Order: sequence, then C-alpha cells, then structure tokens
Amino acid sequence: MTLADLLSDGFTVLTGYIAPSSVFSILSAVIVILLFAMPVGGVCTYLERKISADFQERIGPNRVGPIGLLQFFADGIKMFLKEDIANKNADLFVYNIAPTLVMAGSLGAFAVIPFAKHVMGADLDIGVFYVMAVSSLVSLGILLGAWSSENKWSLLGGVRAAAQIVSYEIPLGIAVLTVVMISGTMNIGKMVELQSWPNGESGHFWFILHNPFVFINFFIYFIASLAECNRTPFDLAEAESELVSGFNTEFSGMRFGLYALAEFSDVIMFCCIATALFFGGWNLPFLNLADIHLGWKLFGGNLDVVVQSLFMIGVFLAKVAVLVFIVMWLRWTLPRLRVDQLMSLCWKYLIPIGLFNLMGAAIWMLVFHGRGMIEVLGLAGGAH
Repeated sequence: MTLADLLSDGFTVLTGYIAPSSVFSILSAVIVILLFAMPVGGVCTYLERKISADFQERIGPNRVGPIGLLQFFADGIKMFLKEDIANKNADLFVYNIAPTLVMAGSLGAFAVIPFAKHVMGADLDIGVFYVMAVSSLVSLGILLGAWSSENKWSLLGGVRAAAQIVSYEIPLGIAVLTVVMISGTMNIGKMVELQSWPNGESGHFWFILHNPFVFINFFIYFIASLAECNRTPFDLAEAESELVSGFNTEFSGMRFGLYALAEFSDVIMFCCIATALFFGGWNLPFLNLADIHLGWKLFGGNLDVVVQSLFMIGVFLAKVAVLVFIVMWLRWTLPRLRVDQLMSLCWKYLIPIGLFNLMGAAIWMLVFHGRGMIEVLGLAGGAH
C-alpha cells in the first residue's frame, strides 16, 4: 500500500465518495516534494552554514530566530524580493526555463523514494530507471542556462558541468546496476523490502554488506554522486577563482535561488537513493518496525500503520542525515580538483573498477546462489 492508497482510503472513509485513483497518485507525489524535498533543502542551507562555521571556528548564522534557525526563511524572502535582472543579449525564453528544468530534475526524483513502507509518492516498477532519467534534466538545465546567459564564463562553466555530469553518470549507473542485479528488480520499494533479513524469512541483509564488490561500488556511487551534484571537490562548474561562479553568474533573484535549492535537493536525493539501495532504507537489524502494534484508533481507523510509518521515516531520515553530514564534511575538508584530474578519475579509475565489481558481483551471485556475505559466513542465525 502506497501513500496514494492511504489517502484514497482515508478520503473514502471520511466522505463516502470514491475519487479517481489518479488524483491521489498526483497528490501523493506533490506532498512528498512540497512537504519534504523543498523544506529540507532550505534547512540544509542553514545546516551547512552552521557546520562550516564550526569547522572554521566561526559563529555562523545567529541573528534571525533562535541560533539563526530562521535564516533560511530570510534567505528565501530575500530571493523573492531581490531585483531579477537578465543580460540584454540573453535568450530570454531558454534563460527563464533553465532553472525550472534543474528544479524539475532535482525534485521529480523524490516521487519514487520510499521513506517508509506506506510512504512513497509513486510505487514504480522502473523506479531506478525513472530516477536516472529525471535527474538527467539537471545537466540539461545547467547547460541551457549557461548558453542562454550570453556570458563566456557562464558558458565555460556550463560545458564543464555537462561534461562532468554526463561522464559521472556512467560509474554511478554501474554502481546502481550492481544492486539491481542482486535484487532482481528496479522497484526501489521492493529493493528496501529485500533488505529486511534477518527480520523476515526471505531477502538479504543491507546490500552494502551483500558482497565485497557491492561494498566497493557504494563508494564509487558516493564519489560519482558528489560529482553529479557539483559538490566539492568536484565543483569545477562554479569555481569562483576561475569562472566568477560559473554557469549561474548571470542569474539573480529567484532564478539564482532555484539553482541553489536544486543543488541541496540533489544532495538529499542522492543520499536518499544511497540509503534505499545500500543501507536498507527503513530497515533495522533484528528489529521489524512493521511489527509495532499499539492498537490506537482514530475515527474508527487503526493508527498502527501511521505509527509504523513514523518510525520508518525516522530511521530512513537518520541514515540520510548521516550521509548528508559526510557530504558537508567533505566540502570543507578536501581541495578542489583540476579538470584533467576530475575526468581522469572517472574514465581511468571509477568506470574500470565499477565494471570489474559488476562482473565480480555477478560471479558471486552465481557461485553462492544469490546469498550475501553475512549469510555465507553464518554471522546471523536463521539463514534461509
């Protein structure tokens, strides 16, 4: 049962009217995007400024609200009110639509992320393919925005971003393909459910521990996702020392705000995918959250599903928060790479290593009949 099904059942119980399922499918995706992706993306701008201040022994935002908690609201208001200007030679149609494409690619992927067993915008059988396809709009939006700005530094940053994102999509796709091969499905929700063992009778432990080849491919996924998000040490597309902010130089006001929000949303999205594919999503070892039964009722309905979903969302977001913190930590720790180093890392190292691990994982599946490392070593009781 998905979020759309829960909304549909609740609406029917309260009103006695059966509405078209397509309405709730669209509504559930909008809820996930507007009530999670966009607010959390804004909060992450505040958190990164605080974390960077701690790393550099500064204070950080502390004026707006308690300990500066409302700073991201103030930033949003400033973006809306700031003068929105454009280069007089810019291609205004493409210039205006480019930030929208970036936001669509970044936020659209959240529709298939399973935050809990019953909380996902859309339960697609091609969820992994959908994420890879929709997120590719980000590179298109960056390149079009840079080209339409009529600024040579923006164009150079856009070309860098396109080359970088297109290149690193290959090792990222290879790393994800390893998990697809193990699970036998591209449905992200089913991938998470397969990582429930040893709580259930079937499935596996977290896929990152399934075999050594998947373990290494997780780090390839993580490195490639940093490059996909244009995050340090791969932020060559907006290197201030060379490009004066790069592809977004000519953007101001809310157009610039959309690019900034999309970057943080991308980080969260890739961390959510990593949590779902490699770290078991909402699953915890030896604790099945679906077994929580409190017997609470509201309007005659059982609240057990709601309580279970809240616990699952909490576990999922806790794992995501750890990965997001590591991304922020790396930004303020590592120096920026050169362009040639960035491309060499992808084509000479990540892609060959990823392909080797993909073949290694296939051989592991054949030799050990699909069983994971923990099952093979007998480190958890009740192996199936």
